[in-house]
Amino acid sequence: MGRSTLERGDRIADDVLDLLREYAADGTPCVLATVVRVEPPTSARPGDKAVITADGRLRGWIGGSCSEPVVRREALRALAEGTPQLVRIVAAEEVRQTRKKGELTVATTCPSGGSLDIFIEPRVPRPLLLVFGDTPVAHTMARLGELTGFRSRTVTQADLATLSVTPGDTWAVVATMGHFDEDALEVALTLPDADVSLIASSRRAAAVRQALLKRGLDEKTLERLRTPAGKVRGVTQEEIAILALAEVVIARHKRGQNHVIHEPPAVVFVTDQVCGMTVDPLTSQHKTEYRGVSYWFCSAGCKAEFEKEPARYLRPLEA
Repeated sequence: MGRSTLERGDRIADDVLDLLREYAADGTPCVLATVVRVEPPTSARPGDKAVITADGRLRGWIGGSCSEPVVRREALRALAEGTPQLVRIVAAEEVRQTRKKGELTVATTCPSGGSLDIFIEPRVPRPLLLVFGDTPVAHTMARLGELTGFRSRTVTQADLATLSVTPGDTWAVVATMGHFDEDALEVALTLPDADVSLIASSRRAAAVRQALLKRGLDEKTLERLRTPAGKVRGVTQEEIAILALAEVVIARHKRGQNHVIHEPPAVVFVTDQVCGMTVDPLTSQHKTEYRGVSYWFCSAGCKAEFEKEPARYLRPLEA
């Protein structure tokens, strides 16, 4: 279905899988698009893959200029909603789009005439568990966190000055056990969107709060701080770690486990008035003006058809 300006190499599938592993490790949200069915003529084959990130960039191959923009558009939608879907691009005599739960069908008059089914799967990173401290509780909690679906990191005092975290589904637990509680909390409370808790007795927690107030933190900031485990206190280091992690898991269930991307769209797509395909105006080379309004097209052929009889194509298209 058309040609793409994206580079296509022999190792695209391997490169896509490498990217997925890289993004999973560093917590970058992305979408995996996989071609699952084709009817020639198309430039894609079953099994072709691409990764789309939240900035709208596509790396890999899922077909040419007719299929790529609609896949990018739907990938950003899937990333925002946190749900997968199937995109069906079919040749038809009449332009239309129909959407039902989990499936979008795009009927297009694009002259290439091929059909594609592409499965779009959002890959939202695992939640990040930051455990501050170089203590048995901290190390035990980090290990347990990995077993329960978190990406765990232990943060020592030496790490505080260089700690950097991408905003997202982040849970910070200060398990320093009196060694550098205030320093750890001061850093943890600067992390955007992070839930912050402290493992400490009620007396120790109150003392830490007072110390942080003296350092200049305000009451609103300190309201974010929780002391885990409630009235149930562990005896051994392992029990303390288990109860603290259980508090995090419960809090996360209450908040809602699916952390999706709520950001303005990186790309504003438009519709080719002739064939009905999605077009990225930032990359399209086919643009025309009619009565002071700009229109973009997927190909020179669609642009020429529009310019012959603009009024014929200026009709609302189904969303």
